[in-house]
Amino acid sequence: MGYGRATEEFGTPNFEVPGMSEKQKLIKEMLEMQKKFMEYEHEHGIDPQEYYVPPAGHELDGFRQKYRDLAMKVVELAHQEKGSHP
Repeated sequence: MGYGRATEEFGTPNFEVPGMSEKQKLIKEMLEMQKKFMEYEHEHGIDPQEYYVPPAGHELDGFRQKYRDLAMKVVELAHQEKGSHP
């Protein structure tokens, strides 16, 4: 399943670093997405509508969903690490 242009514009390649956990890779990807988002915002500005309901094919199309999915996976992995996952 793709995330529209967000994957192309704001997604990051997975850099394999020896010893890096899956959680660390996801956090690294989230930080890179934040950086690219801020660059886009400084260059173009962000209208709330284009952030929350971007038109198909827009640079932000799928960004929120992808970021949310990454964040939820990080939370899930953190719970597993601490043994607090149901």
